[in-house]
Amino acid sequence: MKYDRSCDHFDPKTFGKVAVLFGGNSAEREVSLTSGERIYAALNRQGVQCRLIDTCENAVGQLQQYAPDYAFIALHGGGGEDGTIQGLLETMGIPYPGSGVMASALAMDKYRCKLLWQSIGLPTPEFALVMGVDNLGHAESLLPAFVKPSREGSSVGVARVDRREDLEAACQRAGEHKGPVLVESFIDGPEFTVGILNGQPLPVIRIEAEGEFYDYQAKYLSDNTRYLIPCGLTAVKEQELQAVALTAFEALGCSGWGRVDFMQDQQGRFWLLEVNTIPGMTDHSLVPMAAADAGLSFDELVIEILKTADVR
Repeated sequence: MKYDRSCDHFDPKTFGKVAVLFGGNSAEREVSLTSGERIYAALNRQGVQCRLIDTCENAVGQLQQYAPDYAFIALHGGGGEDGTIQGLLETMGIPYPGSGVMASALAMDKYRCKLLWQSIGLPTPEFALVMGVDNLGHAESLLPAFVKPSREGSSVGVARVDRREDLEAACQRAGEHKGPVLVESFIDGPEFTVGILNGQPLPVIRIEAEGEFYDYQAKYLSDNTRYLIPCGLTAVKEQELQAVALTAFEALGCSGWGRVDFMQDQQGRFWLLEVNTIPGMTDHSLVPMAAADAGLSFDELVIEILKTADVR
């Protein structure tokens, strides 16, 4: 399946000056630095005037000094994917690709995201919100389960828990990150992901991690994680998964580009895990892999993403 380009002609002067926002202060800073540097290099190669801006300090001042015509957000996690930087850019009148303030905030908050999906009948694993380790309540009945910070990405702070006696410690560790803790029932089966680009689902990727699950190590550091394209599903099943991904993405108000993650159970049913509104763009990242299978080089992907700034 090839990506349908909105327009093959590209003039690097179209975007004027582009600020690539990267770094920041989240737990995903290191990944963001790599994503931003690769995006910046891709824009440079294609003649786009651009500058890297590390938002960890005085982001407003740096943006005012450079006065960009567009911003490309390469920030992951808090401050980048939660609507914060999006609100700043809108206040300053700087267009940017990807989801807006409300959609970014909803997608970053796994608990409220899952509540919305449940309300419209989309399948997501059973879950419970834990506000403190002294009140685990319903969470114990979900074991085996994954314990995760409700407002982090890249599997930061995530742990699998099989025994009740380990639940409190896992919740305590996850609680060290900002926000409450989500306990999500374990789905026994393979993991799949679907990239979204300008309203089109990209080819599905099946992920086979070496460890218990697709954690930070497997995502960004390991060379042993396997990414299967084709994903091994029948054409009908792949189209079904892509349709659910697009529905889940748009239900949150997301736009431009992103990625939707799933698990498949032993009966072949798909279960929504989360939406990433600013996926990684490293050499281990999934959206560039899917785009390549759809006929887009990394440089072409960066331009296609940037074009969505004028669509939202």
